[in-house]
Amino acid sequence: MHILVTNDDGPPSPHSSPYVHSLVRALQDYGHTVSVCLPHTQRSWIGKAHMIGQTVKPLYYRPPPLSSPAAGLVHEDERNDSHGTTHTRPSTIPGTEEWILVDGTPASCVQIGLYHFFQDRGPVDLVLSGPNYGRNSTAVFALSSGTLGGALEAAVCKRRAIALSYAFFTRNHDTEIIEKASRQSVRVVEALWKQWPEDGSVDLYSVNVPLLEGLEGGKVLFTGMLQNYWGEGSCFTEVDGSVDGEVEDEERIREGEKKKPGEEEKKPQGKGEVTKGGGLHSHKHFKWSPRFTDVYKSVDEAGPGNDGWAVKEGHTSITPLKANFFQAATHLHGEELQLGPSKNSTFGITPAAEESKTTARDATTANGDATTTLPILSKDPQPANKVYALINYGDTYVQPLITSAISSLLPPSTLTLLPTPPTWDATANPDISLPSLLPSDFFPKKDKILQIMPYESLDFDYAMSHPSGCLINSYMIRKALIRKHYLAKTVENYLVKNPDSVLARHVKRSEAFEVDFAEFLDEALVEAWDLNASLERNGGVEEEEEEEGGREWWILKPGMSDRGQGIRLFSTMEELQEIFDGWEPESDDEDEEDDDNEGGGKGGDGDDDEEKKEDEGEEESDGIMTSHLRHFIAQPYIHPPLLLPSLQNRKFHLRVYALTVGAMKVYCYRDILALFSSKPYKFPPTTDPEELDAHLTNTCLQSSPEYNDSVHRFWDLPSSDLSGQQKENIWVQVQQVTGEVFEAAAREMMIHFQPLEQGFEVWGVDFLVDEKENVWLLEVNSFPDFKQTGRLTSVVEGFWKGVVGRAVVPFVLGEQNGEGGKGGTQKGEGDMVLVREVELGRRF
Repeated sequence: MHILVTNDDGPPSPHSSPYVHSLVRALQDYGHTVSVCLPHTQRSWIGKAHMIGQTVKPLYYRPPPLSSPAAGLVHEDERNDSHGTTHTRPSTIPGTEEWILVDGTPASCVQIGLYHFFQDRGPVDLVLSGPNYGRNSTAVFALSSGTLGGALEAAVCKRRAIALSYAFFTRNHDTEIIEKASRQSVRVVEALWKQWPEDGSVDLYSVNVPLLEGLEGGKVLFTGMLQNYWGEGSCFTEVDGSVDGEVEDEERIREGEKKKPGEEEKKPQGKGEVTKGGGLHSHKHFKWSPRFTDVYKSVDEAGPGNDGWAVKEGHTSITPLKANFFQAATHLHGEELQLGPSKNSTFGITPAAEESKTTARDATTANGDATTTLPILSKDPQPANKVYALINYGDTYVQPLITSAISSLLPPSTLTLLPTPPTWDATANPDISLPSLLPSDFFPKKDKILQIMPYESLDFDYAMSHPSGCLINSYMIRKALIRKHYLAKTVENYLVKNPDSVLARHVKRSEAFEVDFAEFLDEALVEAWDLNASLERNGGVEEEEEEEGGREWWILKPGMSDRGQGIRLFSTMEELQEIFDGWEPESDDEDEEDDDNEGGGKGGDGDDDEEKKEDEGEEESDGIMTSHLRHFIAQPYIHPPLLLPSLQNRKFHLRVYALTVGAMKVYCYRDILALFSSKPYKFPPTTDPEELDAHLTNTCLQSSPEYNDSVHRFWDLPSSDLSGQQKENIWVQVQQVTGEVFEAAAREMMIHFQPLEQGFEVWGVDFLVDEKENVWLLEVNSFPDFKQTGRLTSVVEGFWKGVVGRAVVPFVLGEQNGEGGKGGTQKGEGDMVLVREVELGRRF
């Protein structure tokens, strides 16, 4: 993971921040990438504050080398041990470990660490705030904690966050115990990350680790947070003179956590004091003097089960939290508050109350001999419109990102998530229908339904019969784009009527053909004139001429395979025949396929998952069913591709996430991915399927560990290889081609591509860039495999926010809340660019 560490205790120091460097080293030892952004000085008890109006300035801290003990810990024989150095300018030496110190708060450190530093390390997966110098158990401590404040800031930035605190019981900080606490903390962090709830029920965790000899053998308990309060009296002490010396004050406060036996707590001054002089104030200074005994007393009185009790018993406590204020008195929600009479009105019914349509009851009040009637406002008898969402995408990687986007963009009072039967499939289990999952308070004439499911689980019948009340995440018919041989026909038909289309310059010519058995290959290619002519020419090219580019290579793609399966390269008829001979099944039995099925694929650039289910039990060839090998396309191999020296001259393709809404608007998401092959590119290509690593860029085919950085943000590619202007030029081509190919399908393949007014769909559109920076369309995938983003989860997260903002929010709240309204103001949606709006003159 890439972990951003912050705290509220500042840089390593034996007096105020002894733990942070030990934790950072432990995280690094476990293989994590650790970035550190801390306040430059002590910032305890500051909560989630920001310094408004302040210009925040950084310093650069360089911890001691690995050969030295962790900074901040004082060893008996190393009292003068180095605790690192601080600099006003960043290091210019590559590989230098350097932390960022800012003159701000922990919350400010999170913002600056997430968005202004460490960008070259990729997106942050987790923000770890701490370890705090002292416990942060119970509400009294947590509500003021800067450690919790940093984690809360990360949570409202939609990052997973953990607030970590070390509860010490003695000032004798044994370095071995601290090292154990660091190891224990890393184990807890990793376990929480792996088990993080996907339903959005947890935004952050507060973890308290006791600094005890046997802490690694103690229990690790999930606990609630004890709701406690300060006792009577002030937490400030009156003092005379200057109030300087913050570091010493913090030490004094920490020392107060455990008073010496028999020591009396200092009584706060000022309580009940009467000031002489008729209300005149006496001049005083005050210092923060929290009464820790109030907290310890509340823990003792509450009994077992809470976070304070767990720490007291020597256990590690974990408290799941949401980044919000807990909603109390929910029974009052929706009620109107009855106000008394205004200052200038007589006691009675105000004009506003007289005009209201609310119910009233009589109430008599003694006012001389008169009685009055007071209005009592009632609940709204008509509940607001609701949307019932059935969200079960079938992919654990993207499911929480979808639910998070929906929960963040739709009002909570509007959204109800429906539970999904674990084995529900609308096609396979006709007895379980969408209406059977709706609650009894569902109002069909005004409430709405949202389905985001795998293709085969969508209730298309319900959606078609309720066009204004049900939104689904797929069109029923779209094979014109997702099947490669249909896509080739789509482009061909469109170019007949539109010869000047951008598709003529950005889609390679294709030869589509069908082969039932390898022995009939010659017959299948009878009308493939260009392919036959090219293969015949190639047969006469000598080997030395081939290296000079004299031979034209072709790429073969099964029309309905996915994940790069079945792709081969060839240049002669003999090579092509060998490919088909290798696919020849042992059985001569032929299974008929149903070309009307429109599968979507579960979690993987699927073209026809429904067809694959019907073909279970068939013989497999190269990892795909033999019945999927009937339809093929052959296209000229794109050479030479654009290569980037900074990334080992490996071939790459672009994955562009797209969205279509209704019938139809087409959007492209600006945050493009660049997916690299696992080996440096070489020419000429090879016909050996075991040696295609340099030519195929699908992430599922990566096999070389020395090149494991296969996925990059396109906009982050080295500027030394590709300038900003060059990237913008490529981006413009991507938008033009994407909009054009969807319009081509909608206008020229109306039988095989039918956008639905009550539907939307997400797509993965793949492009290759040649060395002249010309973009070539490769394929269009429905239900794209989002897991191929790898560590770049924020790309998918931002894309789905755009999807919800452009497709779901207008459906629920009205068109005015989509583009330009609420749906257009969230992060990610500004990168969702409208590239084509097609008026089809028909609605399905």
